[in-house]
Amino acid sequence: MKSRKVSRTRRRATILTAAAASVVAGVALLPNWSAGASTTTEPEVDAKTKATFQKLADAVFTDRTNALVDESAADQPRTDGFSGRVALSSGAARTEDSALDQLGDRKDRLARLGEKYSAANTSVSLDRTRVRGRTAVVAVTETTTLTYDKVRGDEPKSTGFQAHHELTFTADKRGNWRLTGIRETDDGGFAVNQLAKSRTAATTTDDTMPSAPRAAITRPAPSNPKNFTASGYDYKAMAAYAEKYWRTYNTAYPDFNGQGAGGDCTNFVSQSLKAGGWKHVPGYVYDYTRWFGNADIQSHSFVGVNEWSWFALNSKRVTSLANVYQMDVGDVLQVDFDKDGSKDHTMIVTYRSPQGVPYLTYHSTNTYRRSVASVIASYPNAAYYAYRT
Repeated sequence: MKSRKVSRTRRRATILTAAAASVVAGVALLPNWSAGASTTTEPEVDAKTKATFQKLADAVFTDRTNALVDESAADQPRTDGFSGRVALSSGAARTEDSALDQLGDRKDRLARLGEKYSAANTSVSLDRTRVRGRTAVVAVTETTTLTYDKVRGDEPKSTGFQAHHELTFTADKRGNWRLTGIRETDDGGFAVNQLAKSRTAATTTDDTMPSAPRAAITRPAPSNPKNFTASGYDYKAMAAYAEKYWRTYNTAYPDFNGQGAGGDCTNFVSQSLKAGGWKHVPGYVYDYTRWFGNADIQSHSFVGVNEWSWFALNSKRVTSLANVYQMDVGDVLQVDFDKDGSKDHTMIVTYRSPQGVPYLTYHSTNTYRRSVASVIASYPNAAYYAYRT
């Protein structure tokens, strides 16, 4: 284990060194804003500097994604060039070193669970740049696609996600911009190349609410085939809705992702269930035995993680599954990251492979067909709750 980590750190150092060298080499292409000026002069952020911010962000998130890809693909040298005086600060470089080690460990856990990625593509677009003095805050959108390696032979073609970040750059008095911080701005922060973090529960449970047993995450799972006709719901329609709107939101509903809105994951799953035949139960918005949602008003059970589970169990629209690998199309998975008794995230199954692996689609972070094995590899110590719809 130790030798593998040393190798990965050296590889990262090589990438950073090459990136930094290309940045410095391009210094003549960007005017030195402080040359010959007083120390109070503030930097000018022109189009070329903004383009360099975007390129460095692209390099950082590409490196993170490539840490999850099979070695032969991940070791290929980058070809993107840089211009201007923009680079990682020493603190940010250490953070990225640590991030890549954690993602390498995640890749190893994935491999043990029978999953690998053969290729990846990450692109970053710059949304806006705000400058105050020597600090620039850059909002970017990351779009990543990972190609599944055919380990079992029945994997879907790819998984993908779209995430939003804010990067902070600081300029010194010599005109050098340094990336000093990265912050995810999606409320979920649940992308495959993002680091596991401690979660703060927004809701606490008590003994009066319906509770579900935890689902096991081991394979093979006991057989529990789904009857797709008994309930009268259209599970294909649920999956089709989720895969249509996983990235482009349905404007007929509010968007609770970003700006501290609490996350859109359960709102999105409720919409998908509604598309497949779940009917409204009108009433008071705070009553967990009621469930409804449209553009103007939503019950807490329509948009809240714990409240949804209380309604779903109380109404008997779902039953609990003993194992996450028993889930099939239209079933729902919830995660309690910290095992504090309050669930934090909701996802819906939109594909199940012939060999029995469920693939999840969800919002916050917007994600398409991520395997349950990938979720477990990212959060091996979380508590999982699987529901048959």
